[in-house]
Amino acid sequence: MANPPPPKDKERRKSGYMPVPVRQMGDILLREKLVSPEQLKNATETAQKTGQRLHDALADLGYLDGTQLVDFLSRQYQVPSIDLASVDIPDDIIRLVPREVCERHDLIPVALHGSTIVVAMVDPGNYHAIDDLKFLTGLNVEVVVAAAEEIAKSRERVYGAQDQLALLDDMNEQIEFLQDEDDADTEELARSSEEAPVVRLVNLVLVDAIRRKASDIHIESYEKSFRVRYRMDGVLHEIMRPPMKLRNAIISRIKIMSQLDIAERRLPQDGRIKLKLADGKECDFRVSVLPTLFGEKVVLRLLDKSNLQLDMTKLGFDIEELAKFKHAIHQPFGMVLVTGPTGSGKTTTLYSGLAELNKVTENLSTAEDPVEFNLDGINQVQMHEAIGLNFASVLRSFLRQDPDIILVGEIRDFETCEIAIKAALTGHLVLSTLHTNDAPSTINRMLNMGVEPFMVTAALNLIAAQRLARRLCAECKQPFQYDKQGCIDAGMLAEEYDAGEQMKGEGCRICGDTGYKGRVALYEIMPISDRLKDAVLQGYSAGELKKVAVEDGLQTLRRAGLRKINQGMTSLEEVLRVTRADQL
Repeated sequence: MANPPPPKDKERRKSGYMPVPVRQMGDILLREKLVSPEQLKNATETAQKTGQRLHDALADLGYLDGTQLVDFLSRQYQVPSIDLASVDIPDDIIRLVPREVCERHDLIPVALHGSTIVVAMVDPGNYHAIDDLKFLTGLNVEVVVAAAEEIAKSRERVYGAQDQLALLDDMNEQIEFLQDEDDADTEELARSSEEAPVVRLVNLVLVDAIRRKASDIHIESYEKSFRVRYRMDGVLHEIMRPPMKLRNAIISRIKIMSQLDIAERRLPQDGRIKLKLADGKECDFRVSVLPTLFGEKVVLRLLDKSNLQLDMTKLGFDIEELAKFKHAIHQPFGMVLVTGPTGSGKTTTLYSGLAELNKVTENLSTAEDPVEFNLDGINQVQMHEAIGLNFASVLRSFLRQDPDIILVGEIRDFETCEIAIKAALTGHLVLSTLHTNDAPSTINRMLNMGVEPFMVTAALNLIAAQRLARRLCAECKQPFQYDKQGCIDAGMLAEEYDAGEQMKGEGCRICGDTGYKGRVALYEIMPISDRLKDAVLQGYSAGELKKVAVEDGLQTLRRAGLRKINQGMTSLEEVLRVTRADQL
């Protein structure tokens, strides 16, 4: 059915929503001294070129801020303004106006009074939008004015929640939680599934985390509040605050799904959830439950194989560093270590190396705690400390399994380190991780474990330290010049600053107004040169080893980050957040 013809001008005047002519609006702005003649001229030319409304052009050019524009439009159209941040918009009103209509006309419904719907608009003179709403809802329309950014935020908040619930309604019947056959308690799971609101909420949290590409979910209990946060691109964001009365039910539901003891609330527990979506996609959640002062905290680590990046060229390696890393992992024997804190991407780097080495002619075995992703063609072993299946015992078994390449999830103690080094010295390539701050300090960490210096220098091929920095959003990043002195203080050379192409994220709907989307790895690649070997044997400290490595061409983590700034990939704030200044 076609839309009815727009009302005549006389009817619009009667309703009070006639648009103000551009020339008249400009005169009013000048009279009220909100803009200068020069600014008005620039904005008018911009509006004519882009097809924008005059007041939109003024706002985009920075001549009018949001508050000034709202006050001006409120006076000119004689309609009230509204602070959307303090308005709770009911679901039944949102259902009256589709999201696409709101986005097309820059508006959002806020209230319903009898046969009149109250709508917040950026442009109260947009009579086409008012006509559409009248026809769509069959209601009278009362207009209030609000800032464009506030309308966009409110729209994302209320319609985003609606979209998630709609998505869940479609998928709820098609979500299957997979369990190990020998441990499955289907009767208990069925009984818990009868609590529809709790099941629906937990499913929403899990599915929404997958959709947003979160790496972790934090479900936290406090004295008077209960909240859910997602870690996205390495930073935590609060997503929701479920009712306190559902706290125990939600935590119990997660425990049942991960096959944990719901009666045990005094001791930490670890489990796993396997989730299968309607499209056949499988995701694993590693679950950790920790008793706290006001209840239990649950952290779920999302292991989504579809997000696993195994192409080393896309991880963040610079060309020279990638060549060094590939050369080291293609050696017939020796040890390659990747170091960094938890969550810095060490496992992804090691898996990408394994993917490069995974050939039918090679026997690859891994000892992991836990096994995060299943990789075809690789023999993966899950550690079980309770029954004595630890890294050291598995490594001994590997050496009787005719291995070519061995991955050890983490070197935690002298015994594991010693066996790994002996394997590297007897014709095997060994890949592993250590928790250290940078590449040079890794050597001192191994020496402190009790390994002899000559064994360390003989076994090591290369050490790679890494961090993850948030990547600038490709949709909204714009050229930006950081303060030169601030960059130089951070370690950038003046000539690098002048030659760089620096960018900054403006914030958009794609990145949730953060300016960042995704992450890029910063690498510090340190091949073990003859000079470094001599320095280790002479007992150099970590700082002295770093000086020798830099003289040999080492690019430190801070330098790698500064390089990414000049490539327009990340921001100065991110590099300062994840790296520390070089002290040479």
